[in-house]
Amino acid sequence: MSAGHRTRPSLVVLPAGPRALLVELDGRQDTEAFHAEVLRRRAAGELPGVRDIVPGERTVLLDGIARDATALARELETWPIPPPRHDAGETVELPVVYDGPDLADVAEAWGVAAADVPGIHAGIEFRVAFCGFAPGFGYLTGLPDHLHLPRRATPRTRVPAGAVALAGPYTGVYPSPSPGGWQLVGRMPDPGRLWDPHREPAALLEPGARVRFVEAAR
Repeated sequence: MSAGHRTRPSLVVLPAGPRALLVELDGRQDTEAFHAEVLRRRAAGELPGVRDIVPGERTVLLDGIARDATALARELETWPIPPPRHDAGETVELPVVYDGPDLADVAEAWGVAAADVPGIHAGIEFRVAFCGFAPGFGYLTGLPDHLHLPRRATPRTRVPAGAVALAGPYTGVYPSPSPGGWQLVGRMPDPGRLWDPHREPAALLEPGARVRFVEAAR
């Protein structure tokens, strides 16, 4: 095994219509590594004939394939998959006012004072694993295992745009008002940055991007 590589993740490649392949992986880390390798190969011109790459929690969809999809599936099954480089690319900084209604509950679950939550959360570098739920909503990984949180027992019928929320291993920021069951720890003063259909790309947070939260004054 060469330096910087690990055992290749186990994957299953399935047809998804006439011009798409769905790659299923064992977990989030394997999916992150495979997605990073797909992006690297496309940027290097080594993945011709693939229009869209859409990661999920444990899947990566290759869509708009303008070549022999069966042959591509065989290639995917032989790729060496190195661990992703977390130091690549620019970091998106998001200002946050940490005054969310669930801040005290999160502090209790973490075993810290409420005043310590902002420093802990803002001290973590996150990565956008995938997007979904609503336009511009990124699922951000990076929380250590001991900071994972359950969803609320009773979801809220309306979460305001800009709410910074935690659930399971993820952090997310609601780009628009919607129902939601995540734990709310703060708010982003300018949520309009997250999704702008007149901008290219429309989503500020795209899969693979690094993200840091910056505590803002109330």
